[in-house]
Amino acid sequence: MHTTLIDVHTLNRHHQDPDWRVIDARFSLADAGQGAREYGEGHVPGAVYAHLDDDLSGPIVRGVTGRHPLPSVERATEIFSQFGIDESMQVAVYDGAGGSVAARVWWMLRWLGHDAVAVLDGGWPAWTGAGLPVTRDVPGVGPRTFVPNVRAHLVTDVEGVDRHRKDETWAVLDARTPERFRGEQEPIDPVAGHIPGATCATFDANLGEDGCFRSPEELRRRFEGLFGGVPVDHAINYCGSGVSACHNLLAIAHAGLGDAVLYPGSWSEWITDEDRPIGAGEG
Repeated sequence: MHTTLIDVHTLNRHHQDPDWRVIDARFSLADAGQGAREYGEGHVPGAVYAHLDDDLSGPIVRGVTGRHPLPSVERATEIFSQFGIDESMQVAVYDGAGGSVAARVWWMLRWLGHDAVAVLDGGWPAWTGAGLPVTRDVPGVGPRTFVPNVRAHLVTDVEGVDRHRKDETWAVLDARTPERFRGEQEPIDPVAGHIPGATCATFDANLGEDGCFRSPEELRRRFEGLFGGVPVDHAINYCGSGVSACHNLLAIAHAGLGDAVLYPGSWSEWITDEDRPIGAGEG
């Protein structure tokens, strides 16, 4: 069973196996249709396409939710069933963005109790760079019955974040860039800054220069330092909208540290209430 990362050569041996499902999760915040077009132009043989907005997010409620709220358990169950996933399937997921969107799929399946899911290390660039097969054919995938076993402890809400950010036995990690964390720039959301009490933990630092994840040992050192002595299940992770924070959760799991916590609403939900405090600068 592959539960965190998988390399291109292993996926190449198995991507057509009947008990494997490959998911293409390419997406661009700047152009919501770009990933689907790229999928149509070429993808890993046998891969189905998952759209971040349509398949991996719930409805946006203006002034209440963030930009990519979690779908309901029922909706997520429906989507994964349509993708032909049940408890017997090994899932591999990739994107073209260093794993930042693929990790959302990985985390959602883990949240729903499915451990046999791994992100393709290096993603689409690694696959094509290795000269591995590419097709435009859309696979005929028959639906299966996905049965969720929800792990509610992997999620916290805005009230939980507001409570725990003031508690020294908890850590709050922000996966966005240092510039966004410090409030120096905000290209996406209407308010700049960070949740007070949070620490900057930009997800890009999980990757080496080759675009692949750093070693488990390197990641363990990184996150143990960021945790500051708190246990992994007291480490809350957020980003702009609950997507790239999953990259940190994947890195934490790959480091052998266990399952940390996601705040799905993230910064874009936090700022919907003007009474919530805003941090700026380094801390």
